[in-house]
Amino acid sequence: MENVHLAVEDEDLYSGYNDFNSTFFTEVSFPSLQHLSYTIGFTCCTMLESQLMILNYHITRLCADGRGHCSSTFDTLGQHRGPAPPLEGKNEDAPEEKIKIMEKKVNDLIEESCMAYSSGASQLALEKAKEARRKEQALVRQREQSGTADHINLDLTYSVLLNLANQYEHNEMYPEALNTYQVIVKNKMFNNPGRLKVNMGNIYFQQKNYPKAIKFYRMALDQISNAHKEMRIKIMQNIGVVFLRMGQYSDAITSFEHIMRESPNITTGYNLVLCNYATGDREGMKKAFQMLISVPLGIDDEDKYIPATDDSSTNMVIDAIKNDKLYQMERDKKAQAEKYIMTAAKLIAPAIETSFASGFDWCVDMVKASQYVELANDLEINKAITYLRQKDFNQAVETLKTFEKKDSRVKSVAATNLSFIYFLEKDYDQADRYADLAMNANRYNPAALVNKGNTVFVKQDYEKAAEFFKEALKNDSSCTEGLYNLGLTYKRLNRLEDALDCFLKLNAILRNSDQVMCQIADLYEQLGDLQQAIEWLMQVISVTPTDPHILAKLGKLHNDEGEKSQALHYYSESFRYFPSNINVITWLGAYYLDTQFCENAIQYFERATLIQPTQVKWQLMVASCYRRSGNYQKALETYQNIHRKFPDNVECLRFLVRLSTDMGLKEVQDYATKLKKAEKTKEIQEQVISLCFFYNLFHADSSNSSRGERRSGKNISLPASNEPYESSSPKELDAYYVDPLGPLMERPKTGAKRVVEEDFADEDIGDDLLPE
Repeated sequence: MENVHLAVEDEDLYSGYNDFNSTFFTEVSFPSLQHLSYTIGFTCCTMLESQLMILNYHITRLCADGRGHCSSTFDTLGQHRGPAPPLEGKNEDAPEEKIKIMEKKVNDLIEESCMAYSSGASQLALEKAKEARRKEQALVRQREQSGTADHINLDLTYSVLLNLANQYEHNEMYPEALNTYQVIVKNKMFNNPGRLKVNMGNIYFQQKNYPKAIKFYRMALDQISNAHKEMRIKIMQNIGVVFLRMGQYSDAITSFEHIMRESPNITTGYNLVLCNYATGDREGMKKAFQMLISVPLGIDDEDKYIPATDDSSTNMVIDAIKNDKLYQMERDKKAQAEKYIMTAAKLIAPAIETSFASGFDWCVDMVKASQYVELANDLEINKAITYLRQKDFNQAVETLKTFEKKDSRVKSVAATNLSFIYFLEKDYDQADRYADLAMNANRYNPAALVNKGNTVFVKQDYEKAAEFFKEALKNDSSCTEGLYNLGLTYKRLNRLEDALDCFLKLNAILRNSDQVMCQIADLYEQLGDLQQAIEWLMQVISVTPTDPHILAKLGKLHNDEGEKSQALHYYSESFRYFPSNINVITWLGAYYLDTQFCENAIQYFERATLIQPTQVKWQLMVASCYRRSGNYQKALETYQNIHRKFPDNVECLRFLVRLSTDMGLKEVQDYATKLKKAEKTKEIQEQVISLCFFYNLFHADSSNSSRGERRSGKNISLPASNEPYESSSPKELDAYYVDPLGPLMERPKTGAKRVVEEDFADEDIGDDLLPE
């Protein structure tokens, strides 16, 4: 207090500021207060503040010359003071600066690792994470050497280790990932390391080590407080899924029921239905299904996206948000919920009641009383489809006919399925009627248009059928059935180039469809480009390597190209997978006869004898092979066996006479007598056949001639010795039903399997339509 000077009450606090020796100053012009206030008016508030600012500003700017006098007029605004002195440079050799630089490099490496993983470069992300770990360890050593070990950045160490463990996990290096997580978990200096035990549990789950996965999930659950409710719920869900994988359905039900009480969600509700279904608990299934349909989605009504006013600006905003990311997420969430509910209903309906129809009715009643009331109609359609799978067509038809007075969407789906059923029953008039009904209810329904095209196709009005298929493609460019059927229609119209274009487009959509590739190969063969046909059939073989019919077709094409060795390879492979194709057997036997390997030909002709025991030619070929190979005794025995089965066969008797003569047998006279008798009988038969032929020639009726005209078509009969397939009967058309879940329709099996199993006749290949 001795140094504290208290001002006298009347003392002027600002006295002395104007007392100075004028000898040291030149005359200075001060601007008026008004002018200064205008110049820096945004900082001046009162007269006192202005004066203080002026005095401080000018006093600090005075500069004296070498004689103690000011060399120039005082610069009131500092316009001539020059540039500011440069900032003091950092000394990069200082320990702190080195540490800061190293920390920045580590952070940069972590960011680069994360960016590399987000772009799909998992290996590069791992390399960056490892480098960041090495840099961070060097940084710790630098801290220790500089004596600042107490200032180690634990957050940086945690980030480096966590990123490294994640990258090990993403690269499926699970032991390394677990070791890295253990380093974090065991370090008590890190905050909340127990959460990472969830990640360790996930790794054990990927390794299918389910007991350890549950152990770590429970350890993580114990170390997470009740304040983090969502985290605890997710861990409980993981525990339930592990129990489900282990087949411990009761424990899984306990976990899922706890979640449905605390924080219900669609996925957990669906899993709960599955667990109860696995245990066969009817009441549990019903209860779980009711929980499932009661889960709130938290999605607003879609009516908010409908413009309700004439305000153009408001409508523009609505249009802008109508398809934004948030709306797409809501739509996907709703679609997933509907899919789970439909699947759960179809699963439990046959199990919760004595009959699946009663079960479906119960599910429909529950759905009608929930927020998913629009799914009730889809469940009814699924009920009809279930009847259809059980081949109870009458019940399916009765169920679908109840939708004729419903709204247009449901009516269109039901009518499409009715068209499908009648198409299967070959009641094409009814199929056509319901296809028209489906189109009238929804003209943009591609399934209805495809079925309509099919009904026109079977009536051989191919031009009109093509129009319906093209209209279906306009409404839905991904309608592969319409594109496939359009290609078949062009084949019937002999527009092979257009058909090829359709199937090439379809191949771009369905890359591994052997059916489509078979069609392309067949079209190239019809166009005369056998090399392209072979290349496409080779692609079919890459998809279905054991298909005997495709292998036989490759053998035929190589044989037509004159490549006998390749033809032998594919015919032999076809015989290995399907040793009952008589045409393949014929070609192989004839090939070995031509190449003088008669012993090899015998096994194929013997196989033909087993397939067609009433055909004497195969047994004669076996005997001929023995005779050509020089085994006359075996040939004689074979001819004698043939004679016992076919005593009137002239060829067999001629060879018996010849062999008996050459071998000096006493039975030669007996065989000669039988031969003369057989030849006489054969001559009489030929005369009778000739008389019948002339009689038919002069008395043929109109029906026979018309039938002869009908038989003259485009079908090309392959030579008997080379044809790899038997001729097949005309194929029937099929139709698909429409699953109400949407574009992912469940369809009966058609396609390449059917195409190749039928005999690959030139015109008939793949004439099975792919209707909806």
